Amino acid sequence: MEKFEVELKNIQKKYGNDEVLKSINLQIKANEFLTLLGPSGCGKTTTLRIIGGFTSPSKGQVIFEGKDITQTPPYNRKINTVFQKYALFPHLNVADNIAFGLKIKKKDDKYIKNKVAEMLEFTNLKGFGNRTVDSLSGGQQQRIAIARALANEPRVLLLDEPLGALDLKLRKEMQVELKKIQKQVQITFIYVTHDQEEALTMSDQVVVMNQGEIQQIGSPIDIYNEPKNSFVADFIGEANIMDGIMPEDCQVQFCGTLFPCVDKGFSTNEIVDVVVRPEDVEIKEPGLGKIDGIVSSIIFKGVHYEIEIKTNQNMWIVHSTLAYEVGQSVGIDVIPDNIHIMKKVI
Repeated sequence: MEKFEVELKNIQKKYGNDEVLKSINLQIKANEFLTLLGPSGCGKTTTLRIIGGFTSPSKGQVIFEGKDITQTPPYNRKINTVFQKYALFPHLNVADNIAFGLKIKKKDDKYIKNKVAEMLEFTNLKGFGNRTVDSLSGGQQQRIAIARALANEPRVLLLDEPLGALDLKLRKEMQVELKKIQKQVQITFIYVTHDQEEALTMSDQVVVMNQGEIQQIGSPIDIYNEPKNSFVADFIGEANIMDGIMPEDCQVQFCGTLFPCVDKGFSTNEIVDVVVRPEDVEIKEPGLGKIDGIVSSIIFKGVHYEIEIKTNQNMWIVHSTLAYEVGQSVGIDVIPDNIHIMKKVI
């Protein structure tokens, strides 16, 4: 039987009549970079706080390395947290911020000095020990918070939207830095974000949440290419989501047209959701595709053009490296592998 670092079993959380988490079950492997992804209010931060011990579940168990730690206080868990606002102490210099947890644990001075030096070098902050935290950039402050957490040698590091306060360029740099740090220290990272690109870039596994429930768990590739429902398809990247009917296996009708697909196992004439990613749509000459339409808008996005094409029944979003004129007639086609069929949630 496979062993897991962290397990959540039937976790529920209520605040009065408001059910924030609805029977969450999750298994997290050791040394995995797992991301809890979802919109604001979906329950991801509450889940993280329950793992850290800052919030108690209304029902369910938190299992850590095979032991029930549901009632164990945060300071007795081998779990540390990096918060969005870092929670650094402005009256302490960088070295003393990193050493704070070690002093609380009454480690000896030599151990603390060596560990702080090790963490400064590890996070590329060597020589910054005597600096005040207010004199450093947002990215440097974030590395201090990570260094302080790692100095305590946790088995699991929780990160609650730690890149949210950074500008776009620095955020992308820190995504790479965080993944690199996780690989070097070889511990479990559990990361919370509402940023889809961030989750896909950094994670080994992604847990998509909505309204207190897990919608899908999988690798970034699986989550993007094989969404389990329309919420996941719409939340992860851009998607054309349309109503369809499956008259038989490997045949789907949408936009008034019958398309071949690769999906099976649906009832005859079952109503379904059809998902096509914008980059998977082929633009052809009028009459050469499955459907004809008119280009209604085009926006240059740098690496591609984002094109809206109006057909008789739908508005399609298409990503193409080629430019088209507004008002131009075009054909639309999609190969069977790029049509994703999902059961419709009524």
